[in-house]
Amino acid sequence: MRIIRHFLSDERAATAIEYAFIAGLISVVIVVGARAIGVAISSKFYGPIASNLT
Repeated sequence: MRIIRHFLSDERAATAIEYAFIAGLISVVIVVGARAIGVAISSKFYGPIASNLT
């Protein structure tokens, strides 16, 4: 019974899950930002080149 009470009162797993959730959100923001920057750079440089080649 003491082991079960200790397990239920342990909050380290909740903290680890919170940190993992925050790290996941940060990684999603980085991926979305990098993709947006890539699209902007691509359209800025390759758009005029492609239109001049046709």
